[in-house]
Amino acid sequence: MHIYDSQKREKVKFESIIPNEVRIYVCGPTVYDDSHLGHARSAIVFDLLRRVFRENGYHVLFVKNFTDIDDKIINKALQSNQSIEEITHTYTQRYLDEMSVLGVERADIEPKATQSLEGICAMIQTLLDKGFAYQTQNGDIYLSVSKDKEYGILSGRIAESESQSRIQNSEQKHDHKDFALWKSYKGVGDIGYESPFGKGRPGWHIECSAMIKEHLALSGKYAIDIHGGGADLIFPHHENEASQTRCADGQILAKYWIHNGFVTINGEKMAKSLGNSFFIKDALKHYDGEVLRFYLLSTHYRSGLNFSEEDLLASKKRLDRLYRLKKRLDISHHSDKNEATNTDSFKDDLLKALNDDLNISKALSILDDFINTANEKLDSKQKDIIPQIRSNLALIARVLGIGLKDSFAYFKLGVSDAQRAYIEELIQKRLDYKKTKDFQNADKIREELRLQGIEIMDTPAGCVWEKV
Repeated sequence: MHIYDSQKREKVKFESIIPNEVRIYVCGPTVYDDSHLGHARSAIVFDLLRRVFRENGYHVLFVKNFTDIDDKIINKALQSNQSIEEITHTYTQRYLDEMSVLGVERADIEPKATQSLEGICAMIQTLLDKGFAYQTQNGDIYLSVSKDKEYGILSGRIAESESQSRIQNSEQKHDHKDFALWKSYKGVGDIGYESPFGKGRPGWHIECSAMIKEHLALSGKYAIDIHGGGADLIFPHHENEASQTRCADGQILAKYWIHNGFVTINGEKMAKSLGNSFFIKDALKHYDGEVLRFYLLSTHYRSGLNFSEEDLLASKKRLDRLYRLKKRLDISHHSDKNEATNTDSFKDDLLKALNDDLNISKALSILDDFINTANEKLDSKQKDIIPQIRSNLALIARVLGIGLKDSFAYFKLGVSDAQRAYIEELIQKRLDYKKTKDFQNADKIREELRLQGIEIMDTPAGCVWEKV
């Protein structure tokens, strides 16, 4: 397997620290507002990576955190007259619910900043003891960037203005490049937790280093195999994480760094701060979660994705073809007496593409070829191929997370209960006309349904319909 390592800036062969085991940490959301399609894309990218590793026979330990201590959460609480706990619980649960609809599997461990304070404080104390950090007169604690000779090795950048991070400038800092490990309690309008350094709260960056150490880190040169997140996190967040772990524990935080590209709208990165967020909850009002997943999956993870409704609809048509094949098998009611043997190269070809830095374009081309070939063989009445087709469909569901729905239900997505009842009533009338050999009125009903975007098919299993 080969992946693009953000630090080396090239595609490299993946070799896990422990054979057949991979440890992955991905930065999760700051839970103060609804998640947008940028969050969805990142989650889907690393869900795919996890699935590909698993299909390759690796045991995967996957951790994704929730930042529930942050300036934005405090501001939200002040503006909404809600407690910190109410806000973080609400948006954490919404995120999990939306990820489930998008087919993103839950992480093995989902730590929160509020649950990790002991480990955070222990790491800060180590940094103080080793002289890499200092505490100011007002109680804030900073990491001294100049004392880390390898700072900038990940991003290729040295810390610039602190306006690029979540840390407020302080006249008490020794250097403008230094970043906060601990923020002292400032009184009304702030939140604070008791600690050996006084009442306060951790900086943003330290929580991830501490969580990795607690839940994932191995002893040795590298703490974990892969650290991932959006490309916007490379600097300063991931650079600072790497620095903290290097200074505190003498370890390289991650053997490989993987970052996904942005989702943009009209060329601008999707972000709440820019006011151009396309919230997942809004997208799900119009599109099924699996359709949205397939669309976000269809562009290579390192490339930018400029959201386009036209492209999304084109992507749905591609997914429709998979479901038409699945539906064709379901209509046949063919009973597979034996499990399929691997009689074609589909699995090898699909994994070969995905093992090449998640080459999704190649993988989907292989998927299209499989669908074409499968339909051709079914057209020629090769029923012995059905077990292999079913096996390949199961592989697609397992690795890509698509094709999981009932094929009949999929083509009725977006049809209300009242519409379904009306359609079923017309179909029954048509059947009644056919029984009396009144084919003229039966054909009129077919045409009436077609004008409403409903196609019907007479099959051995009865009359089935779908929205087109």
